Amino acid sequence: MSVSAQALVGDPAAPSRRGMTSIVIVAADSGDGLVDCVASVLACNDLTEVVVVDNHSRDGSIERLAARFAQCPQMQIVRNGANLGFGTGCNRGAQAASGDAIMFLNPDCLLEAGVTTGLRAHLDADAGIGMVGVLQVDARGQVDPASRRRDPLLRRALLSASGLARVLRSAEGVEMAMPPQRALEAVDAVSGALMLVSRAAFARVGGFDEDYFLHFEDLDLCRRLRDAGYRVVCATDVRVVHAKGGSSRRRPVFVAWHKHRGMWRWFRKFDPAANNPLVRGLVWCGIWLAFALKLPLFAARSAFRALAS
Repeated sequence: MSVSAQALVGDPAAPSRRGMTSIVIVAADSGDGLVDCVASVLACNDLTEVVVVDNHSRDGSIERLAARFAQCPQMQIVRNGANLGFGTGCNRGAQAASGDAIMFLNPDCLLEAGVTTGLRAHLDADAGIGMVGVLQVDARGQVDPASRRRDPLLRRALLSASGLARVLRSAEGVEMAMPPQRALEAVDAVSGALMLVSRAAFARVGGFDEDYFLHFEDLDLCRRLRDAGYRVVCATDVRVVHAKGGSSRRRPVFVAWHKHRGMWRWFRKFDPAANNPLVRGLVWCGIWLAFALKLPLFAARSAFRALAS
């Protein structure tokens, strides 16, 4: 973890508003969905503040947001002046936030009334919980499997990719079965699209690892929270619409590059298989071969969009 990440998170003993949930939204050319996201948060009327961290957006979305909520004391905008990545943006938002709990929320998510209060109640009810996530659904109500995840260990990835996890009915695949009928389920990780964490737990592990730029930093944070003795849970009684938004679709090669880079970093940090030099070399080759094979598909999609426009 970089030294700057530790400095940005701040002192866990520093004054914070008890009972206040700070909602940190990192934006990078997020389009009109950013205004809709912030509006949905403020409409909930919970005890919240909104910190929007701008990773140098150029699509006018930040200007529209500032104009729409110019008179709203609950919202502030932190302008980075450059795209520093998701994890770094989250750390800067956490530094600017004043709540004793922090929700990291993607700008393509919409909250409904009671979501923040309900999740906060789960977090406050058990000091052993460090992180709470939700079931994320698309516009049709389909649950995203990424809402509830296991650590993406090599053996699990191989079982899932080969189909053996289903054939053998193994519990060792990366994807988890549908949630049981209970409000909270212990998981290895939740999706970074919505993560509620106590400020004390976040500060104790040093915040997000800024050596990730985009993707896998959420898995990394969940793993370090668990290693520090906290539980990561999914509130299966709460559903949030996640549109899986636009900025990523506009830059598929950029996003894929950082996703594969994050995959490699997580593997080296946490997977026991990385201790074997031969396996480590094979995984590196596999990750970057997979990236290279996707490039023609990205090019074809880009050409199709250009012809259609």
